[in-house]
Amino acid sequence: MKTMIRLFLASAVVCAFAADSVAQTYNSEAQPGSRLGFGSAVAMSADEIAVTEPTNDYSSGFVYIYRKDRGNWERVLRLQAPDAERADRFGASLTMSGNSLVVGATSQNDGQGAVYVFEKDPSGEWAASARVTAQEPTRELGRAVAVQGKWLIAGSSGDNDMAGTAYLFKRTEDGSWAQRAALNADSSKSMTGYASNVSLANGVALVSAPMEDKGGVVYTFRYDESTMTWMEDEPLVGSESSERDQFGMRIAVEGNEMLISAPGAGGRAGIVYLYTYDESSERWIESRILRPFDAPRFAGFGTALAFNEGDVWIGAPYANRFEGTIYSYDRDGDSWKGVSKVSLEGLSRGAMFGASISAVGETAVVGLTGSDFGAGSAVILQHSDAGWVSASRLEGDPTGLETVSGGRVSCDGGEANIFKCDRVDLISFLPVAEIGGGRGVRVNDMWGWEDKLTGREYALVGRVDGTSFVDVTDPSQPIYLGNLDRSEGAPPSIWRDIKVYKDHAYIVADGAEQHGMQVFDLTQLRDVQNAPVDFKVTTHYDKIASAHNVVINEDTGFAFAVGNSAGGETCGGGLHMIDIREPANPQFAGCFADPTTGRRNTGYSHDAQCIVYNGPDADYAGREICFGSNETALSISDVTDKDTPVAVSSASYPNVAYSHQGWVTEDHRYFMMNDEGDEPSGLVEGTRTLIWDVQDLDDPQLLAEYIADNKATDHNLYIKGNLMYQSNYDSGLRILDISDVANPVEVGFFDTVPFGKDGAGMNGSWSNYPYFKNGVIAVTSGNEGLFLLQRKDEGI
Repeated sequence: MKTMIRLFLASAVVCAFAADSVAQTYNSEAQPGSRLGFGSAVAMSADEIAVTEPTNDYSSGFVYIYRKDRGNWERVLRLQAPDAERADRFGASLTMSGNSLVVGATSQNDGQGAVYVFEKDPSGEWAASARVTAQEPTRELGRAVAVQGKWLIAGSSGDNDMAGTAYLFKRTEDGSWAQRAALNADSSKSMTGYASNVSLANGVALVSAPMEDKGGVVYTFRYDESTMTWMEDEPLVGSESSERDQFGMRIAVEGNEMLISAPGAGGRAGIVYLYTYDESSERWIESRILRPFDAPRFAGFGTALAFNEGDVWIGAPYANRFEGTIYSYDRDGDSWKGVSKVSLEGLSRGAMFGASISAVGETAVVGLTGSDFGAGSAVILQHSDAGWVSASRLEGDPTGLETVSGGRVSCDGGEANIFKCDRVDLISFLPVAEIGGGRGVRVNDMWGWEDKLTGREYALVGRVDGTSFVDVTDPSQPIYLGNLDRSEGAPPSIWRDIKVYKDHAYIVADGAEQHGMQVFDLTQLRDVQNAPVDFKVTTHYDKIASAHNVVINEDTGFAFAVGNSAGGETCGGGLHMIDIREPANPQFAGCFADPTTGRRNTGYSHDAQCIVYNGPDADYAGREICFGSNETALSISDVTDKDTPVAVSSASYPNVAYSHQGWVTEDHRYFMMNDEGDEPSGLVEGTRTLIWDVQDLDDPQLLAEYIADNKATDHNLYIKGNLMYQSNYDSGLRILDISDVANPVEVGFFDTVPFGKDGAGMNGSWSNYPYFKNGVIAVTSGNEGLFLLQRKDEGI
């Protein structure tokens, strides 16, 4: 019986170990932003399919087992580690060989990782038989695994220099696994990805370093029976190898043949090398190069590999704007008959079909690790006279937090419900799924609106796929009213921004192609019947395409789209000024950009705040002044005259990484700014807030830096009175008293991510809206949903 696995297949290999099959698999390369979800690894035999889901926000990783029942594949089992932990990444790698199933869990054991072995019991069911770890401390052990006979090899990632190690274990007489070697190539250096892929074949252990000098290397180690040691042998390097080829990104072995991919080769079109084992010399000899016939660049050709009864399947999950495809190279004996594409109709952009592959005869299972916004899925393909067709779609079980409503949950003893807090109570919580978000959907930016006619209050919440409208008039019983879908034809977007002017919401999205700016009449939220409903856009502004944020000055009736790209009038990424005094009839009013700022010196503004200035600088009294967070600096401009806007000043600061967003104090004397890149870059010891003295607009001065004890990455901040409300991703909402502006003091917090440590990263609280008259603070948290909070010293 052949054993097919996620990226590789191996069957009936005769070698120095035993006449057993070898199997190996590796975690797939995910599109930026995807979460290594369902379908990251797949394995298959003639009558069984295994699919992993290593990353769950609120549970451990899982391996789902499917078996054929009267012609249909049915789920029969969901495996997890016997000592399962939340976010243990159980399923980061997977191999199925005979009656053994081997699973890597890279975050187990405080990030050291572990490998779990399951065996079939007499009834044919999988049962855990061993937990395998190295003798010394490791990092992410189990990122790649392979097994052959009595030998098991597992890769680890090492420390931050990516100099990993491959560990070899041998099964003992009592069924346990004992470490026999730790393989480190003498010539391998740091930053090579060493041990990111491993395999066993014909008495040889193969360990790849795809980022090694000159395009990647696969190191080989041969077992010496006389000394019972593993000795480094001649490494493999592709004949066309050049820098950044990533040779060794994937390896697949079947019998005396081996595939090694180089996704960066061929002008970034990717190539796959076929090697044949020469028994006389006991060496792997390069015999053929497989190329994509249409040579698409950056398609990820070779991200996944599999043999299928002699044929070769090669995944290219980044093809066609990350929809993905598979190239099937067909053979008849020793003759190559041709190559064709295997794909699916109706793939969504970003689905990444072909990120993982396994096939046996006329059945295959393929991972789509980017589908459902990174939650991932898999599809079972069946071969018919019409070719390969979809027979079944597979996905994991939903996980998430439960709704909290009906009454205030007091922050006592540092907790409210399951959330850590200090002097901030939980009024209610709606998970993403309860405000219109489907599988894998995250929320992002938000704003609020008070209907002056009715007095009702609403939270306007951005999602990757649209906008949610929630009635929060009774914050203990929020009501989801409905959804406004993203602009027709626009892809989903991680970044969606909303602001309000005169009972209208203005919505933009970044990385969203021709999304433009949606205008939505908020009075549609009055008397909604049979909620939730699907709303329609009131009008659409098409003079921009994608925009990172929209800024509105309610005192003047002008909007400013910033971070513009992908078409229309981008204004260099600076201020695209729009007259919205007739709210449903927006009109282009002009551009402003300060080319001394921005990473490309185009005046790109990531976010801004525009006000009618009423501060101490008399030269600008009553002028419309914009404070831009322009990637590299603070930019101050006078946009009173839209035909001739003026750059007033700009200023940078020490350890600048990415000037992100900020807000001016109510007396217009100070500007509080965050830098989204300094914490992840290790430039600061804790969450940093930059405090600018802008009393002289011509000469802004950095007054002070506030460094929090927490190391979370900061995102959006807003100011109301003497309080600053910061959404700081992993650490949630942080409230600071800025009465002494140079010395902020934290006076409360609510951590919207109930598990894990706070650190630099981009999961958690995205934004907040502290301007509801009852003191309720609406907070969005990406994977979690919408929180309604209130400081302890305020009542509803």
